[in-house]
Amino acid sequence: MTTILVAADAQWVRDQVRSAFVGPGQEVVEVTRGQEVRELYADVDPDLVILDMQIGNMGGVAVALDLRLEESAGRLDRARILLLLDREADEFIGRRADVDMMLVKPVDAGVLRRAAKELLAIERPSSGLEEAVDAEGSMPPDEAGAELPVAEIS
Repeated sequence: MTTILVAADAQWVRDQVRSAFVGPGQEVVEVTRGQEVRELYADVDPDLVILDMQIGNMGGVAVALDLRLEESAGRLDRARILLLLDREADEFIGRRADVDMMLVKPVDAGVLRRAAKELLAIERPSSGLEEAVDAEGSMPPDEAGAELPVAEIS
């Protein structure tokens, strides 16, 4: 069973996504508020998360950043995220949110299915925390003392 979590407050966006995934073995779980995504993601463990750019007071970019932060903390496995943009110019913001793919709305059902198929073909890695922390719970020496690059602003 392929589970797809869609977050959008606009009914037409949720309808568009649901109509693309009506086949057997496909389940679409819907939320209308961005704040609900993290908890539902932890409960349902969807194969794909589709986020609308505009979702009330916590949009798709904020939700994607929230999921990525939870992943980096080791609390969630890495999500496959598809962000539905309002316009091509929003692609810059989507890249900053570390989403896996972006499509500009409105999206044809066939395009959405092909995008989902491509994303689902990617093996979903773990958060990476398991490899970074040894059995005693400490970071390996080469990573624990690593300096982070600092950009100079002139």
